[in-house]
Amino acid sequence: MKRNLDEFEKTLKIKFKDSALLQTSLVHRSYLNEHRDFPLAQNERLEFLGDAVLELVVTDYLYSHYPNPEGELTNFRSALVNHRILSQIAQRLGMGDYILLSRGEAKDTGRARQVILANAIEALIGAIYLDQGYTVAKEFIDREILTELPKILAEGAYLDPKSQLQEYIQEKEGVTPIYQVLSESGPDHAKLFEVGVFINDKMIGQGNGHSKQDAEVSAAQEALKHLAITAG
Repeated sequence: MKRNLDEFEKTLKIKFKDSALLQTSLVHRSYLNEHRDFPLAQNERLEFLGDAVLELVVTDYLYSHYPNPEGELTNFRSALVNHRILSQIAQRLGMGDYILLSRGEAKDTGRARQVILANAIEALIGAIYLDQGYTVAKEFIDREILTELPKILAEGAYLDPKSQLQEYIQEKEGVTPIYQVLSESGPDHAKLFEVGVFINDKMIGQGNGHSKQDAEVSAAQEALKHLAITAG
């Protein structure tokens, strides 16, 4: 590993019983392409598990604390567990210093890097759940992720970017934004879509996500940022 995992455990405030679980959560599939004799698996199975644990904890918290209708709660949850927020949390925890990547992936600094970090924190949650149980996994999510929720709500970051963009474009241009899939990559259980949003054949934003819907939302967010800058 790049750095001593004992230090990372101190940051996490969790001491793993099985250190191999923690190590596996930090192995990106690209690393194994260059190190075929590496003794551990990639982190995608743990990511699959951790994603479900994260969604359950966040959903339970929102249901218990907010009387809002289902659609608004869904928007709250989506805003909290999107790859941008999760990657920021991963950076705060210093996960980038521990993730094992191929030389090529290690050079990425844009959205691809954000997705790697977000996936790694989901894999980490899966590892915590297997090693420590639901209660400790929940405490970690409460401490490191749900604390971001007040800021998201205060800034209105949960509002649907696609609806905002459509209203803005229809008012200014009299047309409806069009979303197109630019590329698909990754295995079936962790597919990554890249989507562009267009006005009159001109792309005004692009984004990615593990579903076409998530990628469209990400593209709409980028378009809103661009329009705000150009309008200002």
